[in-house]
Amino acid sequence: MASSPPPGDDAIAPTPTASSAAILGWLFFDWACQPFFTLVTTFVFAPYFASALAPDPVTGQSLWGYATAAAGLTLAFLSPVLGSIADATGPKKPWIAGCGLVLFLACSVMWFAAPGATYGIAIALLAFAFGTVAVEVATVFNNSMIPHLVPPERFGRLSGTGWAIGYLGGLVSLVIVLGFLAADHDTGRTLLGIKPLFGLDPATREGDRITGPFAALWFLVFVAPLFLFTPDIARSSLPLAEAVRKGIAQVKSTIADARRHESVGRFLLANMVYQDALVALFAFGGIYGAGVFGWRATELGVFGILLTVTGTVGALIGGRLDDAFGAKPVIMGAILVLIAVCVGVLSLGPDRVLFVVSTAPPDMRAGLYPSVPEKMFVALGLIIGAVAGPLQASSRSLLARLVPAREAGRYFGLLALSGKVTSFLAPLAVAVATAVFETQAAGPAVLIGFFTVGGWLLSGVKRV
Repeated sequence: MASSPPPGDDAIAPTPTASSAAILGWLFFDWACQPFFTLVTTFVFAPYFASALAPDPVTGQSLWGYATAAAGLTLAFLSPVLGSIADATGPKKPWIAGCGLVLFLACSVMWFAAPGATYGIAIALLAFAFGTVAVEVATVFNNSMIPHLVPPERFGRLSGTGWAIGYLGGLVSLVIVLGFLAADHDTGRTLLGIKPLFGLDPATREGDRITGPFAALWFLVFVAPLFLFTPDIARSSLPLAEAVRKGIAQVKSTIADARRHESVGRFLLANMVYQDALVALFAFGGIYGAGVFGWRATELGVFGILLTVTGTVGALIGGRLDDAFGAKPVIMGAILVLIAVCVGVLSLGPDRVLFVVSTAPPDMRAGLYPSVPEKMFVALGLIIGAVAGPLQASSRSLLARLVPAREAGRYFGLLALSGKVTSFLAPLAVAVATAVFETQAAGPAVLIGFFTVGGWLLSGVKRV
């Protein structure tokens, strides 16, 4: 099988800009998916799992890590194969629809992961793992449409705008859930000081569990513009069975191509490491706040809202910096900032900052985040939000510049492979370290090493 041409400015043929409606439909995919990451993975359902379903926060963090690791290992095998098959068949929307169905079902059953339920823990972990696999595989197909929508000089802006719109969707969904649905189980009131809508019972944490069905319905409604307005890739003449065989064979060819082209291969290896760390950082952010500082729904909700705001702004700015200066400088800067943030988080404790500086007891009359360590954790979280979007957006725009547009699916499948083949490793390392050392501080300590290695690998990529 012929290999792809080497990366370079001629790797992608000039692409006419798609219509505004087509681009908007593509952008709405990020808006449709983000509540799963914001509500389920990070700020509401994950902390609920650790604080209400698991026996204790340390065990909860470990179990959540194992589920994240299992989903990552599954994605490592599925993403490049399905991406290659999609390239061989042509259209991407049928694959997105299939993944969307799995995501919808997985999120819907999270409602049944109730405190005290016989299989509550198993339901939560399995639903989270299946949902993660579905949404990430769907993202592979959505990403592979980038070279068919805009010319290369606009990849960064398109990718960054997508991430920004996704963050904005997460923000809106978080405000809706925390303001009207999820209540503090002690006060029975939501973040807006009202009783939950639809009679949701705070005692049985129905407001936290509703985030799964809410994310499912949100995806179903807002993915529609992609199917209505964004043109799909033309269907090939290959029968499905032959396309499957060709797609599977292309995986080996794509890996061989990436290894021969140093820029692509080294970038994918770097992406494998730093994306692994980023997945773990988001997976355990809310759990860390709940476990170390005892945050409840209100504190976690406001934290999530603030972080999402900085994420939206960061993604928009990052996309423009990408087009102006290149993707590599944006990614490198984000990694350096995340290393510093992890050191900062590691230095915090319930009664200390900067490792050894003791702080006064929190003044409970001071409102949210009464202690100095909590305020510093919030500030560090806002920085994470500001740089995470540019890191991810520039990663996909860099690959879109490096590879042929006609083979974008298989290469974005390989990008997902590089981002997921060891995505079980960082969460697993965090889970094991947390269990062994019996402290949640083991999490940021592990991630510092992952970000450092990822940055070192990326520094050797020749083309920015």
